[in-house]
Amino acid sequence: MPIRWRLTLFIALAIGAILLVLGVALFILLSEALLSTVEDTAERRAREAADILHSGQTLQADDAKELTLDGVFVIIRNGEGKVLYDPLKLTESGAEDRVVWKKALVDRGHHASGRIEFSGGGAPDYIYAVRAQTPQGRARVVEAGKSYNSALEDVREIGVILAAGIGVALLLSIGGAYLLARTALRPVEAVTATAREMGEGDLAKRLPVANPKDEIGRLTTTINGLLARLDAAFRRREETLSRQRRFAADASHELRTPLTSISGHARMLDEWALDGDKDTARRSVGTIRREAGKMRDLIESLLTLTRGDEGAPMEVGRYDLGAVGKEATETARAAADGRVSVEFVSNEHEVTATFDRERVLQVASILLDNAVKYTPEGGGIKVRVEEEEGGAALAVSDTGVGISEEQLPLVFERFYRADAARAEEGVGLGLSIARQIAEAHGGTIEARSKLGVGSTFVLLLPRQKPGPSQGPRTQEAEDPR
Repeated sequence: MPIRWRLTLFIALAIGAILLVLGVALFILLSEALLSTVEDTAERRAREAADILHSGQTLQADDAKELTLDGVFVIIRNGEGKVLYDPLKLTESGAEDRVVWKKALVDRGHHASGRIEFSGGGAPDYIYAVRAQTPQGRARVVEAGKSYNSALEDVREIGVILAAGIGVALLLSIGGAYLLARTALRPVEAVTATAREMGEGDLAKRLPVANPKDEIGRLTTTINGLLARLDAAFRRREETLSRQRRFAADASHELRTPLTSISGHARMLDEWALDGDKDTARRSVGTIRREAGKMRDLIESLLTLTRGDEGAPMEVGRYDLGAVGKEATETARAAADGRVSVEFVSNEHEVTATFDRERVLQVASILLDNAVKYTPEGGGIKVRVEEEEGGAALAVSDTGVGISEEQLPLVFERFYRADAARAEEGVGLGLSIARQIAEAHGGTIEARSKLGVGSTFVLLLPRQKPGPSQGPRTQEAEDPR
């Protein structure tokens, strides 16, 4: 059974039960009130007649008329039960009350009540008897009674009205419950319709939220949040797959050149160079070793990026970024061998941050390696470590050839090299690795450059401990430009 009909049935049953209880209670209360009215009227008229007798007066026509209003009858007896007053001749009809008037004579309270059929209408008559005494000391018993017929008719009418009212109210409650359930579940129908329209890959749509504060609204908001996360996850997956495809194509292209060279020189050695020309053979062997080294460097860089994409764990700690910059500077100075000057600008105090020391050292080495490669002989390179924007910054500046404004945004892309003439000097992954390590620490790496003047690369690390970001393991990489 649909939820709408279950809600309708539940609400209708609940309202029906409440109406039934209230109707029965109201019927009982009204019935008791109507019957009590009959009894109160009879008792009041009996006492009025007793008061008249007690005062020594006789019942006049006006008194009798007033006492018998509203269908009340009055009977007066003496102390032996003989009827002295019976204008309606009820005792002559055969219905003789032999109980109530006797109780009134012997009762300490001088009154008694009971039910007996005097009127012959099918319903019993209520009889109230009260003892009275005339001024002469004679005992009298006044009986006043009234039939329950009119009260019972009113009770039956009330019962019919209540039954009809409960029936109508129940029907209205069923209709109202159905409308209420439909209104309450209308957002669910809208959500269902929208969900049907959403295709397997169409996660950009969102479910309508009629009232964000009710239960259905909160559920719909939660589902929309889930859809947003799924949409973002699918988009990231597509971007990852696209990068992987581009990455595989670029890697294949980069590997093809050294493999072709190795294959050609190996064939030459096999066919004639080993036996015929030893100088050519030595040059071929050198070429093979050089190209194999390039392939090794490329593969190591690819492994570094792959580990970073997969989220290799980091070993973070609190370190002095200046000490890292100084160590990388000394290594680069030795590698430059006097061709260019490599200088570390010392700080007056430590610039500490929380990072993986080996990886940040790798970033500094990549930046310095690029600066040495692209700085002409006699040029200069400076390394500075400073506090910047609540973090720690390592800047590598050179007086090299610089990068054009159009190429500057692309230098961190994988396999991108700004200087095609020096393509043989690197595989174009160094700055990609550097950016990956920076982002794994929650930091950034930026480049500023001007053609013919030089470049400055700045690594900015946050002071706080990085979250569960993952980054690549330490590997050497070649210049990406």
